[in-house]
Amino acid sequence: MGYWFLAFAIAAEVIGTLALKASEEFSRPFASALCVIGYLTAFYFLSLVLKTVPVGVAYAIWAGMGIVLIASISAIIYKEVPDLPAIIGMVFIILGVVIMNVFSKTAAH
Repeated sequence: MGYWFLAFAIAAEVIGTLALKASEEFSRPFASALCVIGYLTAFYFLSLVLKTVPVGVAYAIWAGMGIVLIASISAIIYKEVPDLPAIIGMVFIILGVVIMNVFSKTAAH
């Protein structure tokens, strides 16, 4: 169940971060509320994840996937297209998370 909770935490954090941009410095009430709810939901589910998944592994997956998803979605929604070095960096982040989960004895499966 831990990794399902992690997926919910990542989705909520992505929604919260995208809403943060849309809130325009918390001047738009709906986007501001969505941002706060997104972050509260993300931290709640992350707290559930930490019952079964080591904190380092959970945070690596959460942060890595968050970076990649937010960058990808904001390229579509906000036209903030990452350049080649940013894309290469995100590929390295994904590879790091995969290596950590496949080869590390720290990862709880």
